[in-house]
Amino acid sequence: MELWDIYDENKQLTGRTMKRNDWNMKPGEFHLTVLGVIHRPDGKFLITQRVMTKSWAPGWWEVSGGGVMAGETSEQAIQREIREETGLDVSQAEGGYLFSYKRVNPDEGDNYFVDIYRFEMDVAEEDVHIQEKEALGFKFADLDEIKKLAADGIFLHYSSISQAFEG
Repeated sequence: MELWDIYDENKQLTGRTMKRNDWNMKPGEFHLTVLGVIHRPDGKFLITQRVMTKSWAPGWWEVSGGGVMAGETSEQAIQREIREETGLDVSQAEGGYLFSYKRVNPDEGDNYFVDIYRFEMDVAEEDVHIQEKEALGFKFADLDEIKKLAADGIFLHYSSISQAFEG
């Protein structure tokens, strides 16, 4: 069973944990997730397409990310998530943490912080080995392609993370 740390509204650890995806959080309780943008020198970004069996946003495009496990740092989590989902090791890549944002969803019992990372690395298609239970496929897309996917309503979190692509 995967556990996540519970944070307060100031993003401070409370010392308590929750079961992964157990959306019964109290007001003022948050969990932490991470998203990682991978940018190549040619200006393209690595994006993946969610499998159709996902309960939320199947078939949509996204960047790698996920929940931070209990006892794990944000940086450890993004390195793990990218490695699991794409096979890439970003531990020596240029870049790193950019910013965080907070979502409060009292009706859903799911409040969370998201730490956004951006890594600069020269990666070829043959270097990418996607996790087939998570993604249908991947591609390297330029900013205009990503903006079009977002405008079509099929790119997750774009409005919240757009500065990670444009910066």
